[in-house]
Amino acid sequence: MSLKYAVLAALLEGEASGYELSKVFDVSLANFWPATPQQLYRELERLERDGLIKARVVQQERRPNKRMFTLTEAGREDLRAFAVEPPRRPAALRDEFMIKIQAMDGTDPERIRALIEERMSWARARLGRYQRVRERLLDGRTEDEYLREGDRIGPYLTLLGGIAFEEENLRWCERALTVLRQRAPLG
Repeated sequence: MSLKYAVLAALLEGEASGYELSKVFDVSLANFWPATPQQLYRELERLERDGLIKARVVQQERRPNKRMFTLTEAGREDLRAFAVEPPRRPAALRDEFMIKIQAMDGTDPERIRALIEERMSWARARLGRYQRVRERLLDGRTEDEYLREGDRIGPYLTLLGGIAFEEENLRWCERALTVLRQRAPLG
């Protein structure tokens, strides 16, 4: 899958500038499809050229003008067709950290523990961000109320996936640290 569909899906929320989209990616999509601002701006140009989005210029005083993007009907139709296609291949985890863990035997266990603790810190931070987004989406409603009454549940379901992923990261890190403590030489 390309960044194309992640951008189109983000625009389902409504008109947004490139800057606003980069913030959406940081908060809502980063758990499953990260992108840099440079990648986003290149993709927005492509999507506009292909007629899947349109842009309008907003004049601003004391700031550069900004471009606001919206989906076209062709973009909506392309996204609808994409949404019901089966994925081309199952998801695969590519994680440099896991290669380090795979190769850890014979290295300094304290440095490995530090890497795992750093991963835990990152997971806790992302989990905290995701929980704040969840509270904002729920806006005082119960989860059942939101899922029954909300206009769009896709963003909430992907957010739940990100929460589950980070919770599992924390569980794995705790287990790995326990194993390392148990293997520590007695003495």
